[in-house]
Amino acid sequence: MSKQLNSNPARAAITAPIGLLAGFTYPLRAFTLILQTPKLWTYVLVPVVLNFIIGIGLYLSLLFPSLAGIDVLVADLSVRFNALIASFPAWLSFLGLLTVAFGWLLRVLLVSGLLLIIGFLLVQFGVILGSPWYGKLSEQLELLRNGQLPAEAPMNLANSFRDIQRAIAFELRKLQILLSVGIPLLLLNFIPGVGSILSSLGGVALGATIVCLDFLDAPLERRRRPFQEKLEIIWASLPASGSFGLVCLGLVSIPLLNLLAIPLCVTAGTLFFCDRIWPARFAPEETHSDRETNITN
Repeated sequence: MSKQLNSNPARAAITAPIGLLAGFTYPLRAFTLILQTPKLWTYVLVPVVLNFIIGIGLYLSLLFPSLAGIDVLVADLSVRFNALIASFPAWLSFLGLLTVAFGWLLRVLLVSGLLLIIGFLLVQFGVILGSPWYGKLSEQLELLRNGQLPAEAPMNLANSFRDIQRAIAFELRKLQILLSVGIPLLLLNFIPGVGSILSSLGGVALGATIVCLDFLDAPLERRRRPFQEKLEIIWASLPASGSFGLVCLGLVSIPLLNLLAIPLCVTAGTLFFCDRIWPARFAPEETHSDRETNITN
């Protein structure tokens, strides 16, 4: 039976902004909602502590050693370029300035890529370890937003085992996408010029897609939707889902801020679902089912 918070009916209209800019607004909307709803704070504070512990581990093990490696790499390339320029005619000495600029550009690109990778790893570990609290957070948000939840499966050992199977399968499918798309994107770097640009753009799009899957998963998983259908829902929600994924990927890539960004993005993902996915795709069926249950009772 669907849970009822109050007599607030399921909303039929999408109230969020329309178009590409829509997705960018949801983290701000989520932040405002969390501030105004104290009963949600428990579901946010505990995962933040977990994220802080995970973040410290990732930064100590990956960020600082990698920064030292980047400095060594850039310094080595600068020495090689300077040695090469020294053999050129004197009137080409201005190339030394280009070497310095190239060194800084390379450092910025490598550090940015490193922060994206660490932020992505933080999302994966943070979402998995914080899933009990994020699930409750998303559930309470949907209840507040739509006034109802989908019918729950009975709690027993068989269903718990199936839930574990689904969670493992979800992570394996994400890994499959990362490998099947990520490896060809890495190979694009061997194409001079345009290859690196295409690889970078494709990598950002891939990261935004995975992040979108993570932050929209809670309400979709409550409805036991298969992985392929979750992907189709994200594609059908473009361009709003694309801008949502991009802004969330950016937030989880900023050091320190990303420790707070995961619960914020989980909240934003549930709001996105309630505003832009549920009304057209799930509301007719679930509202009808809820009415039938009420009549039966």
